[in-house]
Amino acid sequence: MKNYYSTVDGIILTFSDIEENNGFDEITVRFERPDGHGFDFAEGKLPNNMFYKCSGFSDDELLELEMYLKNNSFLIWEIAREKGGVTVA
Repeated sequence: MKNYYSTVDGIILTFSDIEENNGFDEITVRFERPDGHGFDFAEGKLPNNMFYKCSGFSDDELLELEMYLKNNSFLIWEIAREKGGVTVA
């Protein structure tokens, strides 16, 4: 991912620039944390606040990450807008 947002409890959140997909703006987000063999990850899209690819996180952890994403989505959108607007996918 292109943009760093935060590290909380060893979990890093990064996000893409704003992308246009079928006339709608979206941002790809990715949570990662190192494990013994690489990284656990959860990847999803804003504004959905849901994950479509994940490995290594428990269901409870994914719920916490979704809540964190929901609580921080406004700031992520603002940062993405400041960094360059929309890129066509």
